[in-house]
Amino acid sequence: MKAVAVFPKGHEVKVIDVPEPRLEAPGQVRVRTLEVGVCGTDKEIVQGLHGRPPQGEDHLIVGHECLGEVVEVGAGVKDVKVGDLVVPRVRRPCSEASCAPCRQGHADFCVTGQYTERGIQGAHGFCAEFFVEDARYLHVLPRELRQVGVLTETLTIAEKALRQVALLRQRVPWKRDAPERAVVLGAGPVGLLGAMALVRAGYETTVYSHSRKPNKKAELAESWGVPYLSSEELEVKALVEQRGRADVVYEAAGAAGAAFTLVSGLAPNGVFVFTGVPESEKEKVDQGALMKQLVLNNQVLLGTVNAAAEDFEAAVRDLSLFRGTWPGGLEAIITARHPPEDYAEVVTGDKSSAVKDVIVFSRG
Repeated sequence: MKAVAVFPKGHEVKVIDVPEPRLEAPGQVRVRTLEVGVCGTDKEIVQGLHGRPPQGEDHLIVGHECLGEVVEVGAGVKDVKVGDLVVPRVRRPCSEASCAPCRQGHADFCVTGQYTERGIQGAHGFCAEFFVEDARYLHVLPRELRQVGVLTETLTIAEKALRQVALLRQRVPWKRDAPERAVVLGAGPVGLLGAMALVRAGYETTVYSHSRKPNKKAELAESWGVPYLSSEELEVKALVEQRGRADVVYEAAGAAGAAFTLVSGLAPNGVFVFTGVPESEKEKVDQGALMKQLVLNNQVLLGTVNAAAEDFEAAVRDLSLFRGTWPGGLEAIITARHPPEDYAEVVTGDKSSAVKDVIVFSRG
């Protein structure tokens, strides 16, 4: 079968032929890959900045944002059936007995760092015509999400973040009369889907990103009623004057300098969520001023990575809600669909105007 693989030693991307996987345990499911999303992590893997092949292999089959259709189920599978649309989770638990999160089904909070992630760390991904997965790692989608289901994994980042924010906001249990404000830093797929999730959660939301208008991402946000402001045109001080301080900041840009600059726009008792994983940046931060602000204003800086089963279930529910609230909005996030043979061009070409590129394996 056809698969897309990265060969780290040569920084090469190739379409290769590999054997079709077969069921090896009663709890497994064989899935036909329909679509695989491409994101910044995939680009970093191709560049050699991230990622690790399975032990003993010279290549990594990429792809972790996947939508597939079940074609075969093992004898022990009860909750998934042939014909179901499914999205797989990405991270698998480590094997350390001492890691309580992994032992209790919360690999997204692994404390050893020895987890594997399909298509990223130590396990082949889903950018192949078929894959086999344990049924417990699959989430069933309604058929009406066929055209947008590939966005599920991306949305789970916001779902986990908002779940954590809700827990932290319980520190301030009094009733808040005015609507709470949120700022999303970055207008890629993680940011735009995060903006949708924040609006759904009741926040007055603004997208704050680098590019000046007009641009495709700004058009998308504003078509949903979410203001888009450019950091090129509006510094943080002016942003605060125009939109007010943010009760929640959802960072989705992976730019440390821009993120820490925006911390000054956080409201008292606010929560700043970091989702990006930037390269080292040696910009100076006034540590004293930052610490003083956080302490005197009861503010929280929160890092979040990956997602749990409940976040995938929430993402599936919200995709259906978003389609009703913003008809065509999710479909518009997907910029283009490409054959597997175009993968290298997609991850290495100039796609600055693109929002989400998708690799298509089957039109089923």
